[in-house]
Amino acid sequence: MLPRLRHRLLVPIALLLLMAAACGTVASTWSTFSHTWDEPEHLAAGLQLVDTGHYDYDIQHPPIARTLLAIGPYLAGAHSQGLRPPDGKPEGIEILYGEGHYDLYLTLARAGVLPFLVLLIWVTYLWGRTVLDRGGALAAAAIVASTPTVLGHAGIATLDVAAAATCLLALYAFRAWLLTGRLRDAAMVGVSGGLALGVKMSAIPYGGIAGVLILGIHLVDEHREPSRRQPVSAGGWWTGGVIALTFVIAVLTSAYGGRWIYLTDHIHHFNQAIGYLFGYKTGLLREPAYDFFEHVPVPLALQWYLGALQAVTVHNDRGHLSYLLGELRSGGWAGFYLLAIGVKTQWPLLLGGLAGFGVLVRRAWQEARLAPLTLPAITAGILFFASDYSHINIGVRHVLVVYPLLAVGAAVTTVALWRQIRSRGRGALIAAVVLAAGVLGESVTLVKTWPDYLAYFNPFAPHPEQVLVDSDLDWGQDFKRLRIRLAELQIPSVSLAYLGTADLNRETLPSYRLLTNPEQPVSGWVAVSALARAYSPGHLAWLDAYPVREHIGHTIDLYDIPAISASPATQ
Repeated sequence: MLPRLRHRLLVPIALLLLMAAACGTVASTWSTFSHTWDEPEHLAAGLQLVDTGHYDYDIQHPPIARTLLAIGPYLAGAHSQGLRPPDGKPEGIEILYGEGHYDLYLTLARAGVLPFLVLLIWVTYLWGRTVLDRGGALAAAAIVASTPTVLGHAGIATLDVAAAATCLLALYAFRAWLLTGRLRDAAMVGVSGGLALGVKMSAIPYGGIAGVLILGIHLVDEHREPSRRQPVSAGGWWTGGVIALTFVIAVLTSAYGGRWIYLTDHIHHFNQAIGYLFGYKTGLLREPAYDFFEHVPVPLALQWYLGALQAVTVHNDRGHLSYLLGELRSGGWAGFYLLAIGVKTQWPLLLGGLAGFGVLVRRAWQEARLAPLTLPAITAGILFFASDYSHINIGVRHVLVVYPLLAVGAAVTTVALWRQIRSRGRGALIAAVVLAAGVLGESVTLVKTWPDYLAYFNPFAPHPEQVLVDSDLDWGQDFKRLRIRLAELQIPSVSLAYLGTADLNRETLPSYRLLTNPEQPVSGWVAVSALARAYSPGHLAWLDAYPVREHIGHTIDLYDIPAISASPATQ
């Protein structure tokens, strides 16, 4: 009995140790980097809600993850500054710099991401258990916990790890409810679905697409071979659906502060949420809707959430200026996310994940059922939607949700190789070499890349700055390194080409001037960030004539340029 108990405890203990190691690795990177582009705005929005109950900054993102980012700084004494919305960056910058606690507040905000990293590792294990035994699922969790792109975004106070973790948890809960029909599983769908919808708006399309695929696969398999369990009645499904929806509404209502309001009254004849739903000037239901909401209170979350949905839709319709392979464009590229995954994913995970999906496809064919296709199908569905619909191409982080799914695929490959090795058959030696190379490659990458997980690119992109930049390479994170290095070199003055949200007037810099005309050469010390170079006319081409004095981190080049009167060719 005791040995069996010990065996059952091994995997949970290993999983906890894995989570602790991942959190420790992420925490060890915090002090290296200055704040990235989006961190001040997320901090400002979350702190405003925690401190004042209002939510006015950059409302296109819901507040749940932002609230967790803000709790630590708030308990340490940070407060909302009350600057004018909707742009929260000035507010966040004032919070970080204004009270003299920059490092403390930034560290505590970043610590707010760790619970979501733990959740992401756990939910990867759960998805692994749908196709593997405990050991294989543990391997999937270990793979995702050693993925540089995941760790990089887990190390900054942003929303992408939280969005991936909560979305995958909601999808797992939905699949479990379909299999069991239990009301407690329906409640879990509601809680996890509310969390996902309350973290990032991408949960709507990603969760919707993946949910439809999961439902379709389940229905087809049930039709071909009905399960032996007692079938759930139509009333049971309706009851479960109502329970799930109730919990979704409860979670979102609480996330936005729990307040209830009348959307309109006899004095106010315009409401943004009503207009968005029923028409701003005309519409068959417009007037009845105003009459209804004048007398029936609704959660304030309804108005704010509809505002978020509208804001992100407008953002996507307008596009976002982005960079790919040396080109700037506002409308995005159809192949952006596929290329981003191709160059931002370590080769054991990328190749192993795809191979594992192939194993699952073959398993589905052999077993004559669709369930093994679930992971490849939802991965393909999410990537197809993101590639076809999204005009906001500013980082692989927007499809971070596929990394745990790839990790499960890679674990499937790992288990298949291990079985081949144990069989001692003809391919055992090749399987052993491949498996050892994958494990070694994953380990070496993790150690060699530290602490620059955010800027990681695999060998398929030897010159990352020519492929992707914004949030994939340079998100302003190396400015602290630049400041420290300039002080070490005792540089009296520097010319800067920098894009980011650092407050240069409150940083301890030497005398500096900004390169406001990127086509005009200058002499002396020059520091140029990869993001500034990519987004400048001509990409600061005149600098190509001079050697880089040294690289600051992975994103900033430091030059010592002689007097302009001297020709570069004669240096």
